[in-house]
Amino acid sequence: MKLTGPLLGVLVLLSTLSSLVGCTDPKAVLDESAEIANNNWQYGNKLKFDVPVEDANTEYNLYFNLRVTADYKYSNIFVILYESGTTFTKPKATRFEFKLASSSGEWLGKGSGSMYSYQIPFKTQYRFPAKGKYHFELEQNMRDNPLHAISDVGLRVEKAE
Repeated sequence: MKLTGPLLGVLVLLSTLSSLVGCTDPKAVLDESAEIANNNWQYGNKLKFDVPVEDANTEYNLYFNLRVTADYKYSNIFVILYESGTTFTKPKATRFEFKLASSSGEWLGKGSGSMYSYQIPFKTQYRFPAKGKYHFELEQNMRDNPLHAISDVGLRVEKAE
């Protein structure tokens, strides 16, 4: 049987829809990452993410997403998180240190080839002050500018269990 015309279109549409439905994560409010140009993260390159909060009574877990190459020369990374939104009169800045390797030098992330991926929790069971849209910006805060071997940086916000 040869598939042509409308029948082929319907099958392609159903296949696409089923793959999209199968990939959704019901807990995720946001799970986005941005590619870092030439794997060089500059100080002024703040990565921006908007998080819609529907219910201030819900608890959330927030994660820092990161992908580095094996050429990354540090065992940690310092990042400044800027948070603003509905109830903030000015952005709130918090500096975080994330450990990427053990004291023996072994990468703690999930490796694939020469790439290592991390999803590191930094706020758990967190409640936003009110319903509304919150804006987050991530900025690298290491001594190197640019910071080499950074492939992707992102943010995940999910409903806590």
